[in-house]
Amino acid sequence: MSGESKYLQGRLLLDSGQLRGSYFQRTVVLVCRHNAEGAFGLVLNRPSGNSLGEMVTADLPEAFREHPLYLGGPVELGAFSYLHADEFLPGDQIIDNVVMGHSLEELDGLAGSFSPHRQLKMFAGYSGWSAGQLEGEMERSAWLTHPATRELLFDTDPAELWRTVLRQMGPRFRVLAEMPEDPSRN
Repeated sequence: MSGESKYLQGRLLLDSGQLRGSYFQRTVVLVCRHNAEGAFGLVLNRPSGNSLGEMVTADLPEAFREHPLYLGGPVELGAFSYLHADEFLPGDQIIDNVVMGHSLEELDGLAGSFSPHRQLKMFAGYSGWSAGQLEGEMERSAWLTHPATRELLFDTDPAELWRTVLRQMGPRFRVLAEMPEDPSRN
């Protein structure tokens, strides 16, 4: 691999079936940043079961108090991140018109703006890899990759996301998508 093609920013990582018993079993992770120093991602299909207002004690905009909170990964569960999608977003984008933020102040600013196309997904914690770690996991075939889309990030049922993406990847991956979570119970 040469140049930027070896970096996975804007791609989805899917458990290839080798992560059974780990935090990442059947997860879908959006790679938000990836460079020679490491990678940062957010697990898209692990709802916490709580709303943002139940977990954050800061004064939140009313519009976001009932918003579901996802577990972005096992690292620093007190860290806050969000994905924001809208039409024509400026700035450093993960994929077209999707940006990431970490600040409640920025989130407060979003509450004051109106857009019928705005989408938000909020996270506690994150997934992180040190330099070379994700590349090593890729070499061991622990992860499959697929391009991220706004529809997959925001519109797909989190409980079905892993299976949905595998089915999109073609017939070869449908067997994995249909396997029971515990193959010994088959």
